[in-house]
Amino acid sequence: MGWIKNGFVRVLVQTGKKRDARLADVPTIYKLMDEFKTPESGRRLATILLAVAQFGRPYVSSPGLPPERAKMLQSAFAKATSDPEFVAEAKRRQLKLNPIHGDELNTLAQEVIAQPADVIERMKQIMGN
Repeated sequence: MGWIKNGFVRVLVQTGKKRDARLADVPTIYKLMDEFKTPESGRRLATILLAVAQFGRPYVSSPGLPPERAKMLQSAFAKATSDPEFVAEAKRRQLKLNPIHGDELNTLAQEVIAQPADVIERMKQIMGN
């Protein structure tokens, strides 16, 4: 963030759904799409293209994991990433913690997958297929 504070770079837009508090005056792309009344198909394309950054580095398991075990692992992960000692150590190492719960990632995955044919065709064009 030193480059931003020193005026060396200027961030024009945030691509996440949640605004980064360190960039309070920088709009999200979703706010801009609202402001400029972007059509639904454009919003869907943005969701697909930007989802990769929102997924970050997810932890996944093999197919067939019992739901109760998945919930247990999600709960343990949430507990670990909110542990004050863990958070303090991450801060000391200048690591940014931004854990996203499994339910939120699942919702995003479903949102990315459930696209109408016209959006899929446009995505294929964008990807060069």
